[in-house]
Amino acid sequence: MKKSKFIPLLLIAAILSVSAISCASAASFEQVLDRWTKSVKYIDREDDISNMEVKATYYSAEFIEAYIQREAEKNLWTQQETEDYKYKFLQALRLDEMIPIQIEFINNGPTMHLGPFDIMVKLLIKNKSYKPADYDKRFNFAFQGQKEGLIYFPRYDEKTGKDLLEGVKSVTLELRGTISPSLTRGNATRFQWDVANDDPTKLYQGTTAARIETDRLIKRLENLRKDESSEQARLDAIKDEINTIQSRLDELSKNM
Repeated sequence: MKKSKFIPLLLIAAILSVSAISCASAASFEQVLDRWTKSVKYIDREDDISNMEVKATYYSAEFIEAYIQREAEKNLWTQQETEDYKYKFLQALRLDEMIPIQIEFINNGPTMHLGPFDIMVKLLIKNKSYKPADYDKRFNFAFQGQKEGLIYFPRYDEKTGKDLLEGVKSVTLELRGTISPSLTRGNATRFQWDVANDDPTKLYQGTTAARIETDRLIKRLENLRKDESSEQARLDAIKDEINTIQSRLDELSKNM
């Protein structure tokens, strides 16, 4: 009899242990989410009813890792399944080239007209501002209610290739006051994040790192081959012109 009672107790203890770990993990993710998500809410001063909330989440290495681990635990993935998901997730975020930020609007006020959205938002880094390199095109359509999507800002200087976040302590996302003039009163909406300790390279480890580097090298090789082909075509054109000119000079020399 003692043995039959002992087994259920072990099972209950195991279940409680898993539940405790799951709760702790969820709490940990919420703490990370709070660190990287900023929000502001506007309420109409005239009717005290119409309102709009804007949330912005900076996709830092810490946030991405916490999100992936939460998904893995929630879906009971194996290590390989987690690595596969991580690889696809990082590829979709284009983290090696872009700075992704998620924006969410909860609009319970006048219809919002944000298109073209790339003129409504910018990222301030040091003393310069940067337009989105890409964004969720659904932001271009008028809407009420909830709408969310990703915005991608360039991670590297277009001319020099330098990492824009190198040595940077903070970045600021700014939305124009015209996103909803009656609620914002024409004031810009700003969200600032401390990115001094953010290091995306921490995400690139193990098989995920090898797969992403392979993709990068293949892409680079394809570009080099295109350049080689283009240069070869240019050299061939130059040689043809040289031959044409030489032939004409030879003809002229016969008549002199």
